[in-house]
Amino acid sequence: MSATPSNASGNAATTPGCSPTDQTPAPPVGPLCAVHQPNLFPRLSTLAKLYAADFWVVLNDVQFARRDYQQRARLGSLLDPQHHQWLTLPTHLPHGRPTLIREARIVDPARSRRKLLLSLQQHYGTSRHWTCLSEALPPLLDLMENTDSTAEIAEASTRLLLDLLGWQGRIVRSDALPARTGRSEKLADLAASMGAGTYLCGTGGMRYLRPDPFASQGIGVTPFRTPTAGGAWSGAREISTLWALMTYGPDSLSALMRRQQVPVP
Repeated sequence: MSATPSNASGNAATTPGCSPTDQTPAPPVGPLCAVHQPNLFPRLSTLAKLYAADFWVVLNDVQFARRDYQQRARLGSLLDPQHHQWLTLPTHLPHGRPTLIREARIVDPARSRRKLLLSLQQHYGTSRHWTCLSEALPPLLDLMENTDSTAEIAEASTRLLLDLLGWQGRIVRSDALPARTGRSEKLADLAASMGAGTYLCGTGGMRYLRPDPFASQGIGVTPFRTPTAGGAWSGAREISTLWALMTYGPDSLSALMRRQQVPVP
């Protein structure tokens, strides 16, 4: 996909670092880079951050976390997003707890493939937007016939959503880029490798990220926040984007994503 910066519009809080107590304004400069683990049909809060970026660096060379979203997604009910259930792809960690995300393997790819399709049909088959999703699924289902890589499948599910919303950015995996091992240093190096001017920092990163490794490479850090409730944002930090997509459709959701983007001078 093209790496051309997207047309940005809307408003977002900006600071020179990720500390929520730092109120000094720092307008972002492009290109914008987001770094995030591959998630299975990610939450809307996560997808919005990726959509706002010109580059998504797939963080696949850090430790796999079973309680995270690499191998699972909460599917919200069409009738009420507060009612949801997990879609989980059983995953084997060849090296136990130290296993990296890229090393994790689906236990039974064929069964997981059937389970994924059946779960999506049961939850969203009655949506008037189901056809747009069902027509986008074959490449993901084909991939599940040819690989047992949890990371590749999760990445592909995210790419599917980004494509449906018309994202024009570029995806690169972190294990293909040079980076130091410190948490903030690694993220700064990955952003620098992409030639980024600004790193988009999610709400989780705001709790630990240090801005100095970015500043030393001339990269600004901009917190990225989304609404927590209302309309398509209902459950945005808990349930998969699939609920909003199947409730509002790709055109409306794409327009919402564009309004949430970070303005770059």
